[in-house]
Amino acid sequence: MAFIQISLMSQSLMRTVSVNVILPADKLAVPGAAPATGPYKTLYLLHGIFGSQYDWVNGTNVQRWAEEKNLAVVMPAGENMFYVDQQDGHTLYGQFIGQELPALMRRMFPLSDRREDTFIAGLSMGGYGALRNGLKYVDTFGYIAGLSAANIVEGIEQRTDDAPRFFATRRYAQAVFGPLDQVKNSDKDIAWLARQLPGTGKPLPHIYLACGVDDGLLETDRRLRDVFREQGYDVTWEEGPGSHEWDFWNRHIKRVIDWLPLSGEAGISSGNVK
Repeated sequence: MAFIQISLMSQSLMRTVSVNVILPADKLAVPGAAPATGPYKTLYLLHGIFGSQYDWVNGTNVQRWAEEKNLAVVMPAGENMFYVDQQDGHTLYGQFIGQELPALMRRMFPLSDRREDTFIAGLSMGGYGALRNGLKYVDTFGYIAGLSAANIVEGIEQRTDDAPRFFATRRYAQAVFGPLDQVKNSDKDIAWLARQLPGTGKPLPHIYLACGVDDGLLETDRRLRDVFREQGYDVTWEEGPGSHEWDFWNRHIKRVIDWLPLSGEAGISSGNVK
């Protein structure tokens, strides 16, 4: 499994962005089997707040599981901006994730351009980003997974600057989402997007949601689950032991990969020599 580190120029962000890619192009096939040559099904995997493009490979076994399934994984740097667009600074993270990055990756690598072969997932802030951009750019993504999704736009207009952590303050929320009284019922509101999509005639994406029973986000994620179910989405919901932690995300990214429409053989690698 190749691990590729990229710096690329983004028109959506008007600067250079770091992206890591897991690609099964160098996978050695087991005797008698044909090597994987693509076009590869692809998972766009978003990190959480304080994170980077290295988080998923450092915190989970996603590289090994992707190799087993012949799955390409694209992990962009998202800073702390919740993967939404800030127009004033031309920081268009949503456009980058939903349109520009998939187009760039398909030009660089042998990736499938089919919606049903293109997936997006994330944890915490990245879970919000995956759900928001998966719904907004439904022509790009056929499967969406949110692990411990930080749906902080719920009640965001009531924030103050008294919070002990900067990312819970009103001024931080305004810097990311703009005027807070305009977030609800906008394209930054996951529940609103989920309710709008069925009326467009477009195919609904498959949804996977998971949250730990000791996670403070559990109730907001349950409410999102209920919205998706009410609107007729195919929803897989799982809650279980754990809080906002890598042990939980490591278990459930494996479950996400098993849930995706994938196939493949383990092949020959340093961890599978027979």
